[in-house]
Amino acid sequence: MQHVDLADVQWRKSTYSGQGGDCVEVAPDFQVVVPVRDSKDPSGPALVFPAGAWSAFVAAVQAGEFGTI
Repeated sequence: MQHVDLADVQWRKSTYSGQGGDCVEVAPDFQVVVPVRDSKDPSGPALVFPAGAWSAFVAAVQAGEFGTI
């Protein structure tokens, strides 16, 4: 996979995380990949997933395939 420049990315946190909640943040402005990072460590590393894999993961979460917390 090629290098993805995340220097000027606008990160978005889920509205389900609440006020100051610990959550993941995504950078949705990419077409082929989805960068993801830990909101508690915004200067830390980001993981980059293929867009199709990220979409499948989100759909599985929404369908309850991983249970509830």
